[in-house]
Amino acid sequence: MLVSGTNLIVATAAFAQTTATTRNTHMFSAQQCVAYAAKNNAQVKNALLGIQIQEQTNRTITAAAMPQINGSVGATHYLDVPVQSFPNFIAAATYGVLSKEGVKNGSGQTIAVPSDFGFVQAQFGTKYNANAGISVQQLLFDGQVFVGLQARAASLEYQRKNVEVTEEAIKVNIYKIYYQLVLSKTQIDLLNANISRLEKLRHDAAELYKNGFVEKLDVDKLNVQIANLQTEKQKALNSITIGYLGLKTLMGMPIKDSLVLTDAITENDIKTGLLSDTSKAYLNRKEYQYLQVVRKLNEYNIKRYKLSYIPTIALSASYSKQAQRNKFDFFNKGDWFTASLIGLNMSVPIFDGFSKDSKIKQSKLELQQTDNTIDNLKLSIDNETERANISFQSAIATLDFQKKNMQLSESVYNQTKKKYEVGTGSNTEITAAQTDLKTAQTNYIAALYDAIIAKVDYLKAIGKL
Repeated sequence: MLVSGTNLIVATAAFAQTTATTRNTHMFSAQQCVAYAAKNNAQVKNALLGIQIQEQTNRTITAAAMPQINGSVGATHYLDVPVQSFPNFIAAATYGVLSKEGVKNGSGQTIAVPSDFGFVQAQFGTKYNANAGISVQQLLFDGQVFVGLQARAASLEYQRKNVEVTEEAIKVNIYKIYYQLVLSKTQIDLLNANISRLEKLRHDAAELYKNGFVEKLDVDKLNVQIANLQTEKQKALNSITIGYLGLKTLMGMPIKDSLVLTDAITENDIKTGLLSDTSKAYLNRKEYQYLQVVRKLNEYNIKRYKLSYIPTIALSASYSKQAQRNKFDFFNKGDWFTASLIGLNMSVPIFDGFSKDSKIKQSKLELQQTDNTIDNLKLSIDNETERANISFQSAIATLDFQKKNMQLSESVYNQTKKKYEVGTGSNTEITAAQTDLKTAQTNYIAALYDAIIAKVDYLKAIGKL
């Protein structure tokens, strides 16, 4: 992390990573870090599971269009056979015959048919019934299932794009952190160079003090400056170590594993790609591609509800065997009666309280929302691209300026140091030159960090990260 307060995400370098409990050592380039995160980052893993979940959902949709076959076996024991009450048609038939034949009663009168014969109660059936059968139903046409089958590929593509969007967000952060970690070595190198420079100056000042050419105060001031630089270096190394933890966490790597960064980056590497074509950068952006799939799914949704007005047609068939016994002897000899059927069923929607119409209109409004989101995203991406391009160019210009300023400050310091060594310069001059050099170095490191961040943001904006 920059001591000057630059907004560095986290900084680390391979040489600063030390742990006594290291399990595995990974020597990774930036691309390898991204690939590792694609397999181990929790967000990416959940997004990948979303693809598998959608595949199973698609199987459910496919199953709705396939034959549905069910088998059944059952046995019933009636503790009391059900009693049925029915009109006394036997008496009615008997009286009808007697009346027709002119049969007379004991009084010599023709038997008359009563106006009401009442009801007869009787038990129907046997104590034991058994049945076994199989039924088949095949959906011939259902508008919503038909559209669901068409939308399976788009649904899978939706989940895949979700994975890509998730990976892209993590990729951006990994690149920023990774290259900041690589550049942090430059900061440590400059601090080491400053410490060595001051230690040499302190040695010379101590010799001059022994010979009475400078005061002890001059030596003490150099000791203070060296101590301050060593403290600054230790803080930087601590930030480097913490930076490793941040990168590992983002990658999904165990904290106890050792990570060594193998890529190097130079100013020329940072400056490349500045003149990339930025026209219609949104076509390369994962978010834009993701919304295009969302739009396609919205269209399928409208089509699904429109087709729900069309009748649903299904073919059904069944075959079964039934047996009735007064004893539980179904496994012995006896009749099993066959029942079979084939049916064609049509369900015609007539009136649903305008539910379908409401769903169609709702789906159309959702499509409009998606179109508005796409238009807004295009504007945002175009704006982001232009801003990133400007920031990138500005960061490169600042980097060049700070590098020249650091080189100039180093030249001034070296000249001041020579004057001090020959006794023509003062301690105040050498201290001021050292302070100016340190400030210039800090500004250069800040410019390096800003430039790498600007480049990552630029490549992300144009969809070429």
